[in-house]
This record gives sequence, C-alpha cells and structure tokens, in this order.
Amino acid sequence: MTEPTTDAAPFVRADVRAFLGYLNNLPGPRTHEMTLVEARTAMRAMCDVADPPRGELAVIRDVTIRGAGSDDMPARLYDARETRAPGPAVVFFHGGGWVIGDIDSHASLAAEMARQLDLPVISVGYRLAPEAPFPAAPDDAEAAARWVAESPDALGRAVTGLVVSGDSAGGNLAIVVAAALRDRPAAVPVIVQAPIYPATDATRHYASFDSFADGYLLTRETMAWFGGQYRPVADDPRFSPLAGELAGLPPAVIVSAGLDPLRDQARAYAAALALAGVAVTYQEAAGNIHGFATLRRAIPSSQGDIAAFLDAVNAAVASAQRAQAAG
Repeated sequence: MTEPTTDAAPFVRADVRAFLGYLNNLPGPRTHEMTLVEARTAMRAMCDVADPPRGELAVIRDVTIRGAGSDDMPARLYDARETRAPGPAVVFFHGGGWVIGDIDSHASLAAEMARQLDLPVISVGYRLAPEAPFPAAPDDAEAAARWVAESPDALGRAVTGLVVSGDSAGGNLAIVVAAALRDRPAAVPVIVQAPIYPATDATRHYASFDSFADGYLLTRETMAWFGGQYRPVADDPRFSPLAGELAGLPPAVIVSAGLDPLRDQARAYAAALALAGVAVTYQEAAGNIHGFATLRRAIPSSQGDIAAFLDAVNAAVASAQRAQAAG
C-alpha cells in the first residue's frame, strides 16, 4: 500500500474554492498594505457583502459598558425574546486580529447565535490596537463579562451563567476571559467557553501555519501586521492561553477550519483541555477557511458548520445547567 504524501493537495469545498478564486483575484491592496481606516472599512464591507443580512429579532439594543480603561465600550444586546426568565447569557467578542472588526461587522453572526441558542447575546466592542495595544483587549473583555454577570438594568435580564464566545481574536479573548473568571470569580460563573477558530498559542510553530498562510484568506503577512499593531507578549497567557493553567476551566466547544493557519492551535488547545480534565467538544470544518463564520453568504456551506457548532454549544449549556441545578 502506498502511504499518502504530506504534500498532497488539501480538500477544498467547491464553494470555498469559488470564493477563494474570487478573493485572490481582486485588485487592490491586501489588508497588511492598507491604512487602519481602509482595513477597518474593508472588513465591514466584506461582512456586509459576504454574510447574510442580520435579520430581525425581538430585541436589538445598543448598550454601554464601562471598560477597563477610561472609555466606555459600545455593546449590543440581541435576543429572540422580548422578555425571558433568568438564565444564561452569551458574551461575544468579535474577530479581526485585535485591530479591525466591531459590533457592526459581526452583527449577522451575533444575531444568528441569539436565534439558534435562544439566549441573549451581548456583542462587545472592546478597544482595538494600535490605539490601545495589548493587554487592553483582554482587560476590556474581562470587564465586559463581569458587567454582564451582574445582570445590569441596561440588559433587563437576570443572568445566571455566562457563555463566552468569539471568533479568531475574539475566540482568544473568550478563552482568556474564561480563565480570568475561574481565577477571580464574577457574580455568576462562566459555564461554557465557545471559541471559533481561536488563536491560542504564539510560543510554538505549528504546521498548519506553513500549509495555509498563503492563499486561504488569512495570510502570514496579515497576521504579522496584526501582531505589529497589537504588540502582545508571546508567552503571556492573556495572549497565548495554552501557556497558562488549564485545569478548572469551564467546558469547551471549539470549532476550527481545516484550511486555517490557526487550525493546529485550536487542535492543540482542545487536546490540552482534555488532558487537563476539562470536558471539550472539538469540531473542524473540513475544506473551509478561517473567517467562515462571517462568510455564510459567500460560502453557503458555512451555515451548516455554524449550525453544528451552535447545536454543540446548546448541548453544553444544557449540561452545565443540569450540573448547576444539581449543586
């Protein structure tokens, strides 16, 4: 029998291949060649074109959160119900390399989570680099989670537990917040962490970075540009949570993409959680790329990936609620 070679062409879905063909042939500068204003505008425009419309919900309301710094943070509450009994709430952190992205660029995803999870979702506009470099983002993310945990009047909801989630950089922040609230508890606990293709470890080199860092949307040049703006400390657990203590973290539901330079970081984090005794569900969207959660119109098969992920989050939340009830 002939063993498969390591340089075999990876599986790419048909709709992913079509989108990459379009994307890689677009004229003009790439993200790392743009100004900050251009890059932020381009991300919002891409989400407007490539993601489904946000749609309507019973509640879509802007709120303000006191950040870790001197400035307030914008946030937005999404809820499929006008009112609800006490229960969990999702705190969502948008992606964009800690530099671009905002609550508007991720409005469709946050609304979809509110629908499919039937939970209130609070999408957080944390401070961005380079104006506010590391550790401003994790500080703001933690402050936002603590605010939600206190069931503030602005939400009009009694929160009994937190589900922390986010995509890419936001997935990183969700993990960091889960660890921070384990070590210094908030008014209610984090019951599930649900990162989407998160960055978890800058202390090691992973093979997926070499395989997929050119031609698959998220490139090595863009990642270097993000790092130059954010200016993190590589081995600080607030940037590389895999370098921190994992025992005692809440149950995790993790989804990655098969063609993502960050894929192996997500795999490594899931494996390390399991070894630390943390319940973990790991899913991988084979043949899909980094960013698929906000590309569900451009890559229609991504809708199934998000639906499967949110089904697993629903199951984890239900399990956590049973455990809470049992004491």
